[in-house]
Amino acid sequence: MNASPETLEKAVVLLSGGIDSTTLLFDVSRRAQGVYALSFAYGQKHARELDLARRQARRAGAAEHRVIALDCFGTLTQGASALTDAALPVPDLARMSGAERARPPTYVPNRNMTLLALAAAYAESIGAADVFYGAQRQDAYGYWDCTPEFVRRLNSVLALNTAFPVTVHAPFAGMRKAEVVKIGLELGVAYAHTWSCYRGGETPCGTCPACVERRRAFEECGIDESVKETGPSA
Repeated sequence: MNASPETLEKAVVLLSGGIDSTTLLFDVSRRAQGVYALSFAYGQKHARELDLARRQARRAGAAEHRVIALDCFGTLTQGASALTDAALPVPDLARMSGAERARPPTYVPNRNMTLLALAAAYAESIGAADVFYGAQRQDAYGYWDCTPEFVRRLNSVLALNTAFPVTVHAPFAGMRKAEVVKIGLELGVAYAHTWSCYRGGETPCGTCPACVERRRAFEECGIDESVKETGPSA
């Protein structure tokens, strides 16, 4: 995985509205002259995190924030992911087997590769040489497309564009969730206005993998009520 540059002219940040991407947005914003946030409605079961992504992009002073409709992706991956198929339930982390933790039901086939390819196209179009995404080392389960090795190999492909190579950075890929939260707290990230729950109800379910990981990270940082996630009206 390539190291993130200390200073940036323009940078594209994939922004989902969750803890990792929001922390990354604010981290990159302090080092870049212009930050361009990019979010995707890719057919996921709910869009609560996208509403909060809009809020965070404004707060971070992003030069632009685009939300791209990619519903066809959700259609293509129906039957393969609990995040894009309404008929597939999101599991509780405590009920997931070892095999499910190695390949979680919430994994969306080739989502990151697809979104990063589109982000690279956007970056090249606006003259930004750097793309950032908030891949993070999950404590209890994992995704192959959130690893440093994935980033290294993707950058090898992007380097074939010798006229304008775009580099993908995932500075949190080797970090635990609590480490990311600690960075965000130092940056003043308003975590109350981020969304993690995979189920997207009126309030977080508290038992899906994302909810459990979120709670554990904040507990490790000694944080509780002040960073509870809220809906779009917060």
